[in-house]
Amino acid sequence: MTTIFAKKALLHDGWADDIRLTVSNGSIEHLESGVQPDDPDIVAGIVIPGMANAHSHAFQRALAGHTEHRGLNGHDSFWTWRSRMYRLAGLMDAEKLLAIARQAYNEMLIGGYTSVAEFHYLHSEPESIRNSNGMLHAIAQAAQESGIRLTYVPVLYERAGFDEPQPSSVQRRFAMTLERFVDHYAQARDFANSNFKVAIGAHSLRAVQKSSISVLAELAQRDACPMHIHIAEQAREVEQCSARHGARPVEWLLREFSPNENWCLVHATHIDEQEITALQASAAVVCLCPSTEANLGDGLFPLQMWLQEGGKIAIGSDSHVTINPFEELRWLEYGQRLKMQSRNIAAISRPNTGRSLYDQALLGGAVACGNQSPVIKVGACADLLVLDDQSPMLAGHDRESILDALVFSGFTLPIDRVMVAGSWRVIDGEHIAAGWASGEYSKVVKGLVPDLVATL
Repeated sequence: MTTIFAKKALLHDGWADDIRLTVSNGSIEHLESGVQPDDPDIVAGIVIPGMANAHSHAFQRALAGHTEHRGLNGHDSFWTWRSRMYRLAGLMDAEKLLAIARQAYNEMLIGGYTSVAEFHYLHSEPESIRNSNGMLHAIAQAAQESGIRLTYVPVLYERAGFDEPQPSSVQRRFAMTLERFVDHYAQARDFANSNFKVAIGAHSLRAVQKSSISVLAELAQRDACPMHIHIAEQAREVEQCSARHGARPVEWLLREFSPNENWCLVHATHIDEQEITALQASAAVVCLCPSTEANLGDGLFPLQMWLQEGGKIAIGSDSHVTINPFEELRWLEYGQRLKMQSRNIAAISRPNTGRSLYDQALLGGAVACGNQSPVIKVGACADLLVLDDQSPMLAGHDRESILDALVFSGFTLPIDRVMVAGSWRVIDGEHIAAGWASGEYSKVVKGLVPDLVATL
C-alpha cells in the first residue's frame, strides 16, 4: 500500500487541494480531501492522470534522426521515408525489438504516457519460414520491464495497394493470410491480464481487402475490443481509393462498415466536412500524431470542425520523433493556428486550451486503448503523474492554467514521478531502469546503423 499527499490533484470532478490518495493492488482505494501530510505519505506537489499513447510503432524509435537529409531526386515525401522505414523493419529481430521497444516505453513513461497501444505488424523474425511469436514476446517483455500499460494491436497486412493484390518483396516480411492473423490474435489474447490488453488492427484500406476488414470488425465486435486502422493519411491514398471505390477513404469505410465507439481511425488527415459529420455520428475516435504527421509532411487534420461536431480525439507518438504528450498537444494546436491564422482553436469544451486538449486526449486515448476512464477517484487505476510544483515552468500558475503551462511553455517537463498500476516507474524524473535499458538500446542501434544508412 502507498499513500500520496498531493497539494493539488486533478480529480474526476475538478481540481482539489490537500488530497491523500491510498493506493493498493494497482488502484486508488481511498481518497481524502482537506488533510495534512503524514509520515508515511509521499508528498507530491501536483498529481494528474497519466496519458495514453494511442498509436506506437516502437521499432521506429531507432529510425529517428536518420531520414533528415535530402534525397537524390530533391523531393522527399512519406513514400520515400517509407522505403527507409522498410529497411529498418527488415533488420529487426526479437532481441533488437526488445531493446528498442523497452527504451521507447521508458521514454514514454518519463514524458507522461502511462499506457500505449502498440500497432504491431512485424510478426515474424527475419528469414523465418513460419510465423513465430518471438516478436510478440519481445513487445510484451519490453512493456513489462518498462512498466507501461500495454494494449497490443496485432495488425493485418495483406497486399501492396488497392490494385496490387500481392505484397511487395519488402512487405512480405509482415504480410500474412487472414487465417494466420486470426490465429495470432487468439494466441495474443492468452497473454491478457490487467496490464496487457489486446485490440485488433487492419493496417489500412490499401493494405487489407474488404472481406478481411469485415472479419476483423466482427472479431472486435465479438470481443468488445478496440479496432484500429490507418486511414486517409496521404492525399495519394485518397486519390487511389476514390479511383478504386468511387469514394474517399473515410466515406467508403462508413458506407461499407459500421464503425462505432470502439473504432480508432489513425490520422484521418485528409477528411472532408461530410466525412467529419458522418464519422462523428459513429462515435469513433480519431488518433492524431502531430509530430509524426509534421515530420512526414502528411498535412493537417481539420481539428476545429471535428471538435465542434463533438468528435473524440486521442494522440500518439507513432514514429517517435517526439515522445512527449504535451508536445503532441502543443503542435496539434499550433498547426491549426498556422493554418487558420487564429489562436486557441481547440478551446471548444473549455476556455483554457491546454486543459481542453488534455481532457479530450485523456478520454479518447483511454477508449482507443480499451482502458478504464482515466480519472482520479476511488476504484480507478492508479496511473498517475506527479508534477514538481517548484518548477519554474509552473511558477505563477493556478489550477486554471497549470495544464496550459504544461502544453505551451515548452521547457523541460516538471515530471517528478510516474505511477502505473500502483507502482513507481519514474522517480526524480528518471526511469528506474534507465541505465541498463539505455545501454542495451545504444548497443543495438549502433549495430544497426551501418546497414541502415548504407541504403539511404
